[in-house]
Order: sequence, then structure tokens, then C-alpha cells
Amino acid sequence: MLVSTPIGNLGDITRRALAALGAADLVLCEDTRVTSKLLAAYGLRPRLAALHDHNEAAETPRLLAMLQGGRRLALVADAGTPLLADPGYRLVRAAIAAGLPVSGLPGANAGVLALVLSGLPPLPCLFLGFPPPRQAARRAAFATLRAAERAGLAASLVWHEAPHRLAATLADLAAAFGDRPAAVARELTKRFEEVRRDGLAALAAHFAASPARGEITLVVGPAPRETESAEDLDERLRAALASHSLRDAAALVSAAAGLPRKLVYARALALESAVRKPEPA
Repeated sequence: MLVSTPIGNLGDITRRALAALGAADLVLCEDTRVTSKLLAAYGLRPRLAALHDHNEAAETPRLLAMLQGGRRLALVADAGTPLLADPGYRLVRAAIAAGLPVSGLPGANAGVLALVLSGLPPLPCLFLGFPPPRQAARRAAFATLRAAERAGLAASLVWHEAPHRLAATLADLAAAFGDRPAAVARELTKRFEEVRRDGLAALAAHFAASPARGEITLVVGPAPRETESAEDLDERLRAALASHSLRDAAALVSAAAGLPRKLVYARALALESAVRKPEPA
């Protein structure tokens, strides 16, 4: 059973989650100290065991044996929905492969809450977990994502980030994506909740001068539609006309360029007519 827990305010846990945790033979958690505080607040004292990136592979066979023996296991993250930027994926995949039932209880999720509070387009969206901690790898990951945007990806982008890396990550985002609208959601559902909305460059400058604290979620707006020059459009159309009919070439290029089909069709017709026009004597 995958059980979602609060991302800050302990009152955000559901009744079903409390019932499942109370009935579990074993509660698997990232940090037993964090989960024990939640359980103690509701008078629950199930047996706890740590499951994290360093022991999940080794622990999975033993946990599968417990499930096969009829034991009830509940998996939680330190906060929010399990498996999203948290351990547990290996165990869930192994349980599914073994034909064991896997169910879940929905609840709080910092990425979703930050997205809807950001004021940026909520759909489509892409949740990317944590950026690489090292700058070179982080910049490479952002460059790959920017290349995907140039190929057609258009979605709001959501990351978690550690507070001590926030300013550097915002600066790298601004370098990779330009001064795009973004939001930094901090300490969601807690006493000092803050959502700061601005361009990436302004957010980078703010948090470089005033270092953030607490749990952080970043939301970056989708890529703006890039304008197509007349030369680029003609080049795309000539390439498409070489292997497609006039109608199909116009449809393909209009979709890729984000331009009205009638406009692209008219240009394709003009290019094709120019090619067929006989040379003057």
C-alpha cells in the first residue's frame, strides 16, 4: 500500500491513510524519525523500518517474502506522495512482477500544489524531480530539455530543489531558457509558506541576495512559440515537398512551425508553382 502523507501541515493526512498506517504490520519510510513524529501525532505506533536508496535493492527480496506471506506493508515518503522523487520504485516494480497487489491512497503533493499556485499554465506539465546537484550536469540536463522544446515540447516544468542550490539553479535556468516567467514555492502548507512569482533572472537575483530556507518547488512556464523566418519556412517546405504531396507537406510544416495551415499551404503552392514555371526563352 502506497500511502501519501502531508507535505507540511499534519492536518492534511486523510482518514484512510491513518487507518492504513494503523493496520500495517510494517511501515516503510525514508527516515523513521520523520514518520514517527507523524504517527505519534495521531497516537499510532506501528512497527517502522527504513527504506531508502542505499538499502532498497537489498531489502526488496525480504519485503516481497513478507507480502507473499500475507503481511500488510505500507510505504510512505517523508512528505507527500511516495515514489515521486522518493524511494520505493524498485520495490513496487518487484511486487508487480511477482503478481502481488499494489494499491495506493492519494494525498498531498508539493509539485501539483506549487503548479496550481504558480499562476502558470497547469497543463500540460512535466515533473522532473530534482535537478542534478553538480552544475555541469545540471546545465547539460537543461540544455537537453531546451533542445526538446525546440523540437516541439511545450509544457510548464516543475522541479524540487534544495535551498542551498536554489540561486545557482535559477541562474542556470535563466541561462538555458531565457528570462521566462517562473515561480518559487517555499514551505507549502507550513507557517512560512511563500510563493514568489517573477522572471527567472529576477528570482535568481532575489535568492542570491536572500538565501531561501525550507522545502522548495520550482515552476517554469512553457516555451514561447518561436517565430519562423520566411527563409526557414521556405527551407522546411522545400524539404517536405521533396517527399510529400503539396497538401501533406503543408500540414506537416504548419504543425511543426505552429503556423496557420492556410498560410503555409499558400506559401507551399507558390514555391511549387515557381519550380514548375518554365524558364523564359
